[in-house]
Amino acid sequence: MSHVEEKLSSLGESLPEAKKPVANYLGCKRSGNTLYVSGRVSQIQGEVGTDLNVAEAQMAAKGALLDILAIIKDEIGNLDKIVSVERLIGFVRSAPSFTEQPKVIDGASDLLIALFGDEGRHARTATGVAQLPFGAAVQLEMILRMAEE
Repeated sequence: MSHVEEKLSSLGESLPEAKKPVANYLGCKRSGNTLYVSGRVSQIQGEVGTDLNVAEAQMAAKGALLDILAIIKDEIGNLDKIVSVERLIGFVRSAPSFTEQPKVIDGASDLLIALFGDEGRHARTATGVAQLPFGAAVQLEMILRMAEE
């Protein structure tokens, strides 16, 4: 078990099985030591501000991040190879009057910082949208840097 997975376990979390893409795209793509991870939706569905509150939506963001980490592990073999999280892009399915998207995506950002420390701090976008695939509450994309091989 990697150091990152040990930290994850100490936080009461575990990685799910890596899911395959649902359409004609790659789950992630390497370019040198940069890894671009395609969007992953949360298993939690609903509109934030109507069906879900901020705390529930933060759990959705955390779940989407765990899916991303599983995809990364499947691709690179060991999460300890992650040197830095560069960028997190978050989409929140939002009620028209909901404006707390940054708080929702904190559900993922906080976990990244807990797992990777300062190297988990990242540039970020948190955007409200009217709809997401499969009715998901949250969708995340990530760009990270891996150790040189």
